[in-house]
Amino acid sequence: MFNRIVHANDGSEPAFHALSLALAIAKQNQSEIHMVSVEEIDYMPEFIEEVREEIGAAARRFHKVLQRARAMAERSQIKLHTHVLAGHPVRDIVELADELDADLLIIGSKGHSMVYDRLIGSRANRIMQLARCPVLIVK
Repeated sequence: MFNRIVHANDGSEPAFHALSLALAIAKQNQSEIHMVSVEEIDYMPEFIEEVREEIGAAARRFHKVLQRARAMAERSQIKLHTHVLAGHPVRDIVELADELDADLLIIGSKGHSMVYDRLIGSRANRIMQLARCPVLIVK
């Protein structure tokens, strides 16, 4: 049923809880699974060098997240494809799910951005509204 699953992970515990469920679903359905982590950058950076710096910072910031996720996938005997992006989390997660033609997008209900969520709205809700595939929000 789910040939390709995308999981968004910001390094928070709710995200890793969602990854556990994503791995279980992938194993049960023999699905391909992709994990995406997005380092948020200014929407309109002034110089391309700023974008390059942010991409490098994203790779460093998510190094431990990727290690932990790969270890979890290995224990589940599942190959995990990882993507680290620098940009706008909601937009980039939805775009990657579209590009990969995902059958299911799995995200945690809360992440690092509690203040942002209170001021502007939940990223999980915005992803759910914008994604073209079904979205599973894990508590």
